[in-house]
Amino acid sequence: MKKWITSLKTRTPQEGFELAITLAQKGVEYTQPSEAIRKKLRPKYSTNADSLTAASQVIAIHFQTVAAANDYWNGKVNYRVK
Repeated sequence: MKKWITSLKTRTPQEGFELAITLAQKGVEYTQPSEAIRKKLRPKYSTNADSLTAASQVIAIHFQTVAAANDYWNGKVNYRVK
């Protein structure tokens, strides 16, 4: 696959969330490179609540990574735990 990630930096949280979705989608493409197989499986997982929850969790994890890369949108968040 060609290089497509140029940066995790985004201007807004919305752009960050959209990048997180793209990361999750690309992860599926890398894991299952056959588009035909992905299309065949989609009807099964697209109506399964557990599968949709798992997909949401993957996106949330990616969003945490993107948010950290953006210092929670340039606010230079203090990461100290009390």
